Amino acid sequence: MYDVNQQDEVRRAYINMGPFHLELKEYKRTHDGKQYRSFQYSWFSKFPWLQYSVVKDKVFSFPCFLFDNRSTRFHVFTVDGFDNWKRVGGNQCVFSDHEGKNKSYSPHGVNVQKWKQLEDPSQHIDNVMRVRSSQQVSDNRLRLKTSIETVRWLAKQACAFRGHDKSGSSSNRGNFLEMVKFLATMNEDIHRFCLDNAPGNSKYTSPDIQKEILKILADEERKKIREEIGSGKFCMLVDEALDESNQEQMAIILRFVDCHGIIRERFFDVVGVRDTTALTLKENITSILTRYDLQIENMRGQGYDGASNMRGAWNGLQALFLNECPSAYYVHCFAHRLQLALVAASKDVHDVWLFFSKLNSVVNFVNVSPKRHSELRSAREDEIIDRLASGQLESGTGTNQMCSLTRPGATRWSSQYFTVSKVIDMFDSTCKVLENTMQSGLNNNIRGEAKGALQALKSFEFVFILHLMNEVMGITHILCQKLQSKSQDILNALNLVASTKMLLQELRQEGWDNFLKNVFSFCKEHGIYIPDMDACYLEGTGRSCQQQNVITVEQHYHVDIFNVVLDFQLMELGSRFPDQTLELLSLSSSLDPTNHFESFNIDDICNLAQRFYPLDFTEKELGTLKRQLQHFKYDVLVHPKFQNLSSLSELCRRLIETRKSEIFFLIDRLIRLVLTLLISTATTERAFLAMKLVKTSLRNKMDDDFLSSCMVIYIERELADSIDSESIIDIFYSLKSRNAPLR
Repeated sequence: MYDVNQQDEVRRAYINMGPFHLELKEYKRTHDGKQYRSFQYSWFSKFPWLQYSVVKDKVFSFPCFLFDNRSTRFHVFTVDGFDNWKRVGGNQCVFSDHEGKNKSYSPHGVNVQKWKQLEDPSQHIDNVMRVRSSQQVSDNRLRLKTSIETVRWLAKQACAFRGHDKSGSSSNRGNFLEMVKFLATMNEDIHRFCLDNAPGNSKYTSPDIQKEILKILADEERKKIREEIGSGKFCMLVDEALDESNQEQMAIILRFVDCHGIIRERFFDVVGVRDTTALTLKENITSILTRYDLQIENMRGQGYDGASNMRGAWNGLQALFLNECPSAYYVHCFAHRLQLALVAASKDVHDVWLFFSKLNSVVNFVNVSPKRHSELRSAREDEIIDRLASGQLESGTGTNQMCSLTRPGATRWSSQYFTVSKVIDMFDSTCKVLENTMQSGLNNNIRGEAKGALQALKSFEFVFILHLMNEVMGITHILCQKLQSKSQDILNALNLVASTKMLLQELRQEGWDNFLKNVFSFCKEHGIYIPDMDACYLEGTGRSCQQQNVITVEQHYHVDIFNVVLDFQLMELGSRFPDQTLELLSLSSSLDPTNHFESFNIDDICNLAQRFYPLDFTEKELGTLKRQLQHFKYDVLVHPKFQNLSSLSELCRRLIETRKSEIFFLIDRLIRLVLTLLISTATTERAFLAMKLVKTSLRNKMDDDFLSSCMVIYIERELADSIDSESIIDIFYSLKSRNAPLR
């Protein structure tokens, strides 16, 4: 029992959550004579006061549980629970008997009235006793609305709320108070009723009020995401990272198809975890999903960063969720697969590994010194002016902008591509900086390092591999970018992988002559020595004892570097993205609308639904699905509005636009399930980038709830804009007793 002074607060907390109406596909069945009986979800609509317990498989009366204090013989609906389902329905329905003939005066009816009265803050005795006026309520709401809009704006911009000194004499009282002060200068009503002009008991500017408003906003956003999912299925993306205070944070992203057929990847929550074992992670994830009525049985995909505790086949997180929901298929992040393929290919070719080592040395040497960095920008500016004057470059908005050499990232292959392309564009400027450093360096070490970097940069082998990497990375860069798109579907991703393989194969078979011509042209333009391609290639120091094969210089560059690099790339892409990939993805290709539904196959589509989605299609629906597919073949496949579709997601949207999703509802359901499968976990990486902006070195002591609320508002800011301030005020007022009336 709670203290008498706390009982209403406890009851109010229960009332805010409401009766627990859990919808299950099948409730627990109990044997009753010759029949099996179970609880029915439809009873909730007729008796909304019911509350179902999954653990006990019993129902309780929500208002009686909160307010009833009668003798123990009436404890069926308050303590023991009711599970005699045979007595539900008919003239002798036990639920109707519990309500009583006169619902206003029965014990249950009295408890319902208490429930409604406690739910409505205007009926609380402390509010009834206050003398209020409409003007007072309006003024209070204006003050609170000002605080709400300030909190919303600061969270959307990832700004800090408080400063180190918020006293009245301070010239900077923190972002929150300074923003309210600014709004007061722009609006006379706010000036008259806020800050120093507000009553001491209802300023709505304290740190606790700020956190309370922030949490309400974040919870409302999550509810909107839950509404977007509706009764559909979802895929879960999870990743971990350390925050500024070295605490492990786990980000949760939900991927689903909304009612308009658009693929959504919504940031849902970030949770601080003490340990990263699979079981602990599962408990944290399940707790969050259950809190917003997201059932594990509705999960149809899961994706992680590839760590063993995440994807392990036996004890990993994916295995734990698969045990609970067999249709929650694990798909390894496509972007991570591509990253592994490209990195492996670069490390396995000795010449390429050596090239990147030299490239990093050159870039680091130029960037490490602010003086050399400034010289590079100045040299680049002069080069652009000269080339514009000679007509080698065209002018225009956004062209020829100033840039600098970027350091390549170890885990981001696209950054390697940007570095390679920048070195080609700024080759002359970089050489000029290195030459100047050779002449005027501060000491012998710097001058010697500049000379070594310049010799590496102006060698034919370096330039050859520089252009080769630019060609290869230019092809794979498009795939890198597309795989990180939020709205990418899995069939389109497989098509992009296939086209990337074809382009690399085409470059290997037919691109040598043009490629070598471009390298020669670049060398002549920049004064780089071109070796005799027909001469004998000498390995090592050139001694005869070191020569194993007699080959020409051209054969060395063509076979030992050009072909080997492309072969390794194709081999790695083939192993990471096999043509005969998982059967699930292979069968899903039968729904691909590209090339006028060239891959459409009724048997494969039915097999896909039967084998991989048995929880979503009954035996009867599988038969109906086949008949719908037969009609679909002669209706949709030849319909003018369904020609030249480029992706499965476009097909889903077109079905909704033409309302054919209502006719072919089972096909629409299957398409949505396939679209729910993830492509990459890039959204979680973006979430961690946002975390670095929110939780900085100056804000490294914020608690997990505050961080989570700030991040969901910052990342899903369009949802934050859609939440009405008036509704936030009403929720704020209903949470607990307030000092000032708000309605």
